[in-house]
Amino acid sequence: MRLSRYFLPILREAPREAEIVSHRLMLRAGMMRQEAAGIYAFLPLGLRVLRKIEQIVREEQNRSGAVEMLMPTIQSADLWRESGRYEAYGKEMLRIEDRHEREMLYGPTNEEMITEIFRAYVRSYKDLPLNLYHIQWKFRDEVRPRFGLMRGREFLMKDAYSFDVDYAGAKHAYNKMFVAYLRTFARLGLKSIPMVADTGPIGGNLSHEFIILASTGESEVYCHKDYLDFPVPGADVNFDDIAGLQSTVDNWTSLYAATSEKHDPAAFGQIPAGKQVSARGIEVGHIFYFGTKYSEPMKAVVSGPDGAEKPVHMGSYGIGPSRLVAAIIEAFHDDAGIKWPEAVAPFKAAILNLKQGDSGTDSACDNLYRELSAKGVDVLYHDLDERPGSKFATADLIGVPYHVVIGPKGLAGGTYEIKRRADGSRENLSPAATIDLLSR
Repeated sequence: MRLSRYFLPILREAPREAEIVSHRLMLRAGMMRQEAAGIYAFLPLGLRVLRKIEQIVREEQNRSGAVEMLMPTIQSADLWRESGRYEAYGKEMLRIEDRHEREMLYGPTNEEMITEIFRAYVRSYKDLPLNLYHIQWKFRDEVRPRFGLMRGREFLMKDAYSFDVDYAGAKHAYNKMFVAYLRTFARLGLKSIPMVADTGPIGGNLSHEFIILASTGESEVYCHKDYLDFPVPGADVNFDDIAGLQSTVDNWTSLYAATSEKHDPAAFGQIPAGKQVSARGIEVGHIFYFGTKYSEPMKAVVSGPDGAEKPVHMGSYGIGPSRLVAAIIEAFHDDAGIKWPEAVAPFKAAILNLKQGDSGTDSACDNLYRELSAKGVDVLYHDLDERPGSKFATADLIGVPYHVVIGPKGLAGGTYEIKRRADGSRENLSPAATIDLLSR
């Protein structure tokens, strides 16, 4: 993409209303624009990142055996009355009426709707297990939306729902999502730590929040340092291996890890001092087993081998791709701007022409742009007539992993300067070596 033909409204000053790093940088980098309190438009640069995150989430859900579908944003109030949550949910639910005075709502979550869909089609235990997911916009009317995408009112959510005939099957479904989440966050460049989460009135211990450590995190978390070096399951993980998955989950839950709500100072104190980690953390995912909480009142039942009907066991599993955009920035930034992990960067490389209008640099930049584009590399060519310092600042701000600096001096020596945004290192490479590096 040529910057001269792109829409990238860079702000040179940080907006006063932005309180945290990700909010400031997303506004400054032209990734989004606030349209109302807690409601944002994703501009082209932000949308590119969001779509890459969404695709990684989708690939790992599919790998685990979950099946994608798409549910609407508007739901009937009657479904929520069946589960008993319509009145109990509170003011965060946006309640509306259509022209026929039917009570509707903008979905804050989809447990009721997916249960209604399931009960309409599934009758026998032979059709289980089943895990259905979608990636859809949701709305929760936060009393005080703040921190940009970290606590907005409208947000993109991947929510999956598992259905099993009994607890044993539900536990395996839970373990599948546990491992899928470890892989998802690792592919996004994040080191996530699963921490036991509050299950509320349902009870039990099958609920985990996946936390990344970041100095700007929203809450205090506590864990064993060894979690930072635990190996994440590879792409060849067998999701049908019940014992193997359980072993992985057992390993990842064998040490102390807790949010402030679940923190046990006495248990934490038993960890050797050099292994104690007390830090700020950001929640990036949550998995939850809730048994028959929805299937019983909504009569989502299947017949067993003996012909008797019983309610299915369910779980829900959430990841917020839009929130992840902000969370990744909170984890990867410096004073100059964003430092995107390569897997989610809006562009892999930025070509910076240091002397726009010079026949030599123009030709070299044009040729490199065409060759990289032909090889499928996401590349941004900064072809505007701006000072070099301004081009460097833009590339740093938007966080492109590789900067290819092309100027008369380098061309005279037959090289381009390559800067890696992650660590600031630089090297001079030939045009062929540059293409080889960026095409990997």
